[in-house]
Amino acid sequence: MDIPWWRDAVVYEIYVRSFADSSGDGVGDLAGVRERLPYLRDLGVDAVWLTPFYTSPMADGGYDVADHRDVDPLFGTLSDFEALVAAAHDHGLRVIVDIVPNHSSSAHPWFQAALRGEGRERYLFRDRTNNWKSTFGGSAWTRVEDGSYYLHLFAPEQPDFNWRNPEVHGEFLDILRFWLDRGVDGFRIDVAMGLYKAEGLPDIGDQSFKAVSPVWGQPEVHDVYRDWRRVLDGYPGERMAVGEVWTDSLEDLALYVRPDELHQSFNFAWLQAPWSAAAFRKVIDDTLSSVPFATWVLSNHDVVRHRTRYAADDPAAGPARAKAAVLTMLALPGSAYLYQGEELGLPEVTDLPDAARQDPIFYQSNGELPGRDGCRVPIPWTVDPPSHGFSPGAVPPWLPQPAAFAELSVEKQEGDAGSTLEFYRRALACRRDLVRSIPYTLEWLKSPEGVLFFTRGPLICALNCGDRPVRLPEHDEVLLASGPLRGDLLPPDTAAWLRRAS
Repeated sequence: MDIPWWRDAVVYEIYVRSFADSSGDGVGDLAGVRERLPYLRDLGVDAVWLTPFYTSPMADGGYDVADHRDVDPLFGTLSDFEALVAAAHDHGLRVIVDIVPNHSSSAHPWFQAALRGEGRERYLFRDRTNNWKSTFGGSAWTRVEDGSYYLHLFAPEQPDFNWRNPEVHGEFLDILRFWLDRGVDGFRIDVAMGLYKAEGLPDIGDQSFKAVSPVWGQPEVHDVYRDWRRVLDGYPGERMAVGEVWTDSLEDLALYVRPDELHQSFNFAWLQAPWSAAAFRKVIDDTLSSVPFATWVLSNHDVVRHRTRYAADDPAAGPARAKAAVLTMLALPGSAYLYQGEELGLPEVTDLPDAARQDPIFYQSNGELPGRDGCRVPIPWTVDPPSHGFSPGAVPPWLPQPAAFAELSVEKQEGDAGSTLEFYRRALACRRDLVRSIPYTLEWLKSPEGVLFFTRGPLICALNCGDRPVRLPEHDEVLLASGPLRGDLLPPDTAAWLRRAS
């Protein structure tokens, strides 16, 4: 059986605003991404995922889309996008783009028409509201001039589509084809469990991401993805889709990756697990028993970077735990999603000045929540201020970088065998050599408390989440370790890949 490219792929998420600025306006752009493709090729990833670059007022970093078939001038032109796709393919990289089907921008022509009373059935207008809240804080309803209200599960500038209207279905099938015709290899589906809301929009007590909820995960959403799958399967080259599905049930998650629906769905249980061998093992067991094709992710543009998360109980442990976690993740069956900058060991930036923050979460919570800007600070390419090579010349970046980013820059780490960057390069190269020759299964070995040992054929992965060194399992060769080993001992907060001959 031919193995599809995405089953074992390492996908690198690019938050376009913060990756590389070629135009000199302090904001990352598509041309900047294209210029840095050799870096990604040499890193050893298989594909890139681009966050939204579509026409947008940028109320939510581009996830408020005003035109799904064009590029916002902030990021370049449609020609820039086509050149990026062609260059990526020349470098052996696939391209996945974000698609945002739950809502549009309030500047979208459809919504502007709805405000004039035209085509309101494309959105969710009501004369009376329910008690639903915005995920970003405050009410999920905004009143318009005629006294009616529209639903927005996120910012007021992001009105929710009415997916019970066939016109919305047809529009998004056409949007998929528009980008597939331009060579994209797949889609990351934003808020994939959203789209439909329960008939009648009943009040709710708990609006968190649950499998059973009038807000999320309605059964009708699966027919949407069956239609999308037929479109994807109609194109050559194994085009794919991965869903952003937040749910409290792996059984619910598995429904999205049935053979006639999405190819993958993000596994946020892995991201949400604490630094604990028992917690990691439970997520691994539950995932591999629930979904046919697993995905693993530690950080993305919506969460605190994992180096910082893992340092909550021990500030000094963050870097070591982050490297150990990614080495463990890369040993698991399935595909791995990396977030830009994690290969540099970037921490969350927690001291951004209020005046610099742009995330609507910060503003809709009246500053009570910091929002997501701390994981979106632009990448440091060089040691040079003011932008560490992110922008040309003396242009400051759209979010300020801490001075400590100089020591974490690509320039500083490249060629340093002890750096996080070179560790990622070695790990990804080793994984690529192994991944198609080891079984897509996992077996647990007996291990001490606080420690995980598992095998995939000749590969053994060992992770020590405990507080004392442990003896490594029997092996013939050490392939790679996230930190120095002490003879046959695996120190705390360290992982290793071992090979055994039989």
